[in-house]
Amino acid sequence: MFRPVLPTVLRQSPSRRLILATARGQRAGLALHLLTGLLLALAEGVTLALVFLAIRQLAGGAPPSWWARLPLPPLPASGVFLALLAAAVAVQGAQSIAQYINQVTLVDLAARCRRQLTHRLQQRILDLSYASVSRYRAGDLIDHLSQGPEAVRLQIQHSGQALLAALLALTYLLILLRLSPWLLLPALGPALAAAWLQRRLVPALGAGATRVSEAQVHVTACLTEQIHTLRLLHTTASYDAAQQVLEQPLARLEACQRRQGRLLELSGPLGAFVPVLVVALIAAVALLVFGPRPAAVLPGLATVMLALQRLNVRLGGLVYHLQQLADNRGRLDRLDGILAAPGDVRRRQGGLPFSGLRRGLVLEAVELRYEPCQPLALQQVSFAIDRGQVTALVGPSGSGKSSIADLLVGLRDPSGGRILVDGIDLTQLDPHSWRARLGVVSQDIQLPHGTVAEVIAHGLAIDAAAIAAAAARAQAAGFIEALPQGYATPLGEGGHRLSGGQRQRLCLARALLRQPELLILDEATSALDRDSERLVQDAITIAAGAMTVLVIAHRLSTVRQADRIVVLDGGRVVEQGCHDVLLQRGGAYARLWSQ
Repeated sequence: MFRPVLPTVLRQSPSRRLILATARGQRAGLALHLLTGLLLALAEGVTLALVFLAIRQLAGGAPPSWWARLPLPPLPASGVFLALLAAAVAVQGAQSIAQYINQVTLVDLAARCRRQLTHRLQQRILDLSYASVSRYRAGDLIDHLSQGPEAVRLQIQHSGQALLAALLALTYLLILLRLSPWLLLPALGPALAAAWLQRRLVPALGAGATRVSEAQVHVTACLTEQIHTLRLLHTTASYDAAQQVLEQPLARLEACQRRQGRLLELSGPLGAFVPVLVVALIAAVALLVFGPRPAAVLPGLATVMLALQRLNVRLGGLVYHLQQLADNRGRLDRLDGILAAPGDVRRRQGGLPFSGLRRGLVLEAVELRYEPCQPLALQQVSFAIDRGQVTALVGPSGSGKSSIADLLVGLRDPSGGRILVDGIDLTQLDPHSWRARLGVVSQDIQLPHGTVAEVIAHGLAIDAAAIAAAAARAQAAGFIEALPQGYATPLGEGGHRLSGGQRQRLCLARALLRQPELLILDEATSALDRDSERLVQDAITIAAGAMTVLVIAHRLSTVRQADRIVVLDGGRVVEQGCHDVLLQRGGAYARLWSQ
């Protein structure tokens, strides 16, 4: 019965190594759990021994030899019987206390491991490079963070409870062998049949658990995607289409769960039938063998029946926990998928600390390929971004402007060439210290849930005056002060209570608050009206002496004052220079300007 499960339990997969590593930090709890488990098994054996002696005393047998050595006054047979029963009750009381401690230590251990694993999973996701983590769907990552710790909790609890059930079952078997091996023989046939069925059942449960887990992930991913695109669903009236998209994965999940449920529920009827069959067989054998002497064998027979009943309960519990471990295999296998994904790359950590920009950045023959099978998104891109100046990237959609921004932030590494920061390769700098000195405002507006002040500060412990100053520089102070609670106004998920232009100005305030060395504006003014855009541009121009600015824009009016304009087309630099010079050349920039 154990063979199909043990290889899975002991296999050194990443999730199980993580469980073992976490458990090593909880040695005291594990030791207490094991000690109380042993005490439970010992108490069961002592209880059955006392019950046997009490029944033998009631049937007219003599007290045990050690009874005379106890410092007790002489007792009649009934008194000895009652004393033995009282001792059995006392042992059971102590056993109940040990059982409570045993279960509490297991629950505490599982809770601690769940908390630690949630942190480790979060760290694992954050440690992945952006290129690796962006391959996952949001629903997949959410499922990992919710189901992964739950899988570990179930694994720990069911493993501990299975161990306890096995210890108690072993205790009953030893007692039964000591009382009467012959009476135990009739139970072997049904027990072996049940073990054979369980051996066939556990692998099927493991495979079914994997199918259920995969179907559940698909459903979660679909639901998460639809929740993230509620605005699109409402504006396009795609409700029916959304329900149809979800129908197929829901149907597959239902089918998998029904199939898995049918397998799981087999143990209940089996556990109810086998004990009755075993008791009937043992009673028949006892009648045939000891029929002429019922009083002589009554204590042993009654104790055997009690031990068999308790053994059946423990074996049923053991079977249940082994089935749950098999059912949990799918969750653990899925957890292994993110803990040891072969194609994932960890983000860079460590390197030279970045303290400030002194001369500027230089891109030398930079190339970028998103996937090995895809063409180059950037080809031999070379230009400079001088400190304290405004550099603009322009070009048609798909020309590679945002790809350059990703490279400068460090979300991706160049496939060829290099990016120099004051003459040092960007890949040699400490990514944390580099990104801490960047301000990024992208066209993909991302506002976390919180108040206006919390959204602008976003992780910085900074005073209200600095937040207000940053909002003023981003031309956001006016609409913020008009909100019901000003800077304390909750914005809701994604800042849905604000217009697109207001959200972009909050993002700009968040970037300016950090007083960045390099401010990257990726279509940051696309949702602003003309007046707000002009005010923001004035603020950026004033601040340009203290920071370096890279502007990515389709609207060329926003970049005409830039010190250098780099024109991209098809992933290549086709022109660069200031506005007036590029217009005089009559090339690609002039054509874009005239459109």
